[in-house]
Amino acid sequence: MSDDVYKKLAKVLDTLPNGFPATEDGLELKILKKIFEPDEADLFCDLRLKFESPEQIAERTGRPVEGLDEKLTAMWRRGQVMGIDFGEVRVFKMLPWVFGIFEFQIDRMDREFVELCHAYEPHFGKQFFETGPPLMHVAPVEKDIHADHISLHYQQISSIIEKGRSFAVSECICKKEMDMLDNPCKKLTEVCMAIAPVPGVFDGYHWGRPITREEAKELLVKTEESGLVHLSWNMQDGHFFICNCCGCCCGVLRSINDMGIPASKVVNSHFVAVIDPEECVACGVCADERCQVRAIEEGDDAYQVKPEACIGCGLCVSTCPSEAISLIRKPEEECEIPPANEDAWFEARAKARGVDFSAYK
Repeated sequence: MSDDVYKKLAKVLDTLPNGFPATEDGLELKILKKIFEPDEADLFCDLRLKFESPEQIAERTGRPVEGLDEKLTAMWRRGQVMGIDFGEVRVFKMLPWVFGIFEFQIDRMDREFVELCHAYEPHFGKQFFETGPPLMHVAPVEKDIHADHISLHYQQISSIIEKGRSFAVSECICKKEMDMLDNPCKKLTEVCMAIAPVPGVFDGYHWGRPITREEAKELLVKTEESGLVHLSWNMQDGHFFICNCCGCCCGVLRSINDMGIPASKVVNSHFVAVIDPEECVACGVCADERCQVRAIEEGDDAYQVKPEACIGCGLCVSTCPSEAISLIRKPEEECEIPPANEDAWFEARAKARGVDFSAYK
C-alpha cells in the first residue's frame, strides 16, 4: 500500500493549528493506517474546519455528490470526521488529531492502536505544549472560590452547563488506554462530557450516551468527590466539552507529571492554592489523595504548595480537615485571558506555531 495518501493526511493534520508532528520511524503514518482507509484519508483532506453539507463539499471540490453523504456519515460513525444530523440535512467538518480524531476512536481501539498512540505521545506532546495558547483551561471547584475573588464565566463549570441544551457522557479514552496497557485507573472512568447548544444533538449519536442537564451536574459533583480536575477548552465562549481528569491517565496532566512540562504551558489557570502553616495539621490528604499534579509537598511542620506547579483546581481545598487551604486568584499580570472562541483559538495557535491553515478554514 502506498504511503502517499497517509503522508498527505499527516501533513494536513500538522498544518492545522493543533499539530501532528512527523517522526523518524513513521509512527504517525502507522496510526493513520489504523484509522483510515486510503479513500477516507483522501476525502478527509478535502474537508475544512467549518461545517459543510455534502452538496457544498461536492461543489467546492468537484467530487461527485452521489454517495458523498453516505460516505461522510460512515466516516462520522468511525470518529474520522465530525458531523451533525439536522434531519433534512447532515453537515460535516474535519477534525484535528487532538482534541478530535484520537478521542473519537474510543470504540475502535485495540492493543496495537493504544501502543502506537502511547509511543507517539512524547513526539506529539513536545510539539503540542511548546507553543501557546494551551488547549485547556482549569475550571476550579466553584464552592472553593471565595466570594471576593473574581471568577469569570468561562471559569465556572455551572455557567458552561447552563449554556448547554444537550449533554452526553463517555468513558475517558485516556483511562481506557491505560487500562488496555494493564494500568487501570482507580477513579471514575465514565467522565468525559460533551455539550451542545441545540436540543437532541446526542440522541442516537455515535459517541457516549445522552444525559440530562441534572445528570451532568450530578456527574460533576461525583468527579469532584473522586478527585478529578475539571478541564475545558481554553476559550471564553462556545465550550462543547468538559474533561474530568486524573494525573495518572490524562494525557494533558501526565505531560506535567511524566514529561516535566511546566504547568503554565499545559493548562491556563487563574487560581493557585495556598496553605496556612499555622492551620495545617500535616495529615497529607491534599498531597497524597487530592492533588493530581504533585504540586504539594511536605515541609518541616506543614505541607506547602509549589505555586509554579499548582493548576488551581481547588480539589485540595474542599477536603482539608483543618480548612488550612485557600484558593486565591493570581495577580492580573499572571492571568492569561483565553481567546474569545474556537476560531480565535485556532488563529492564535496557528500564529504561535507559524503555520498557514487558511486552506482549511
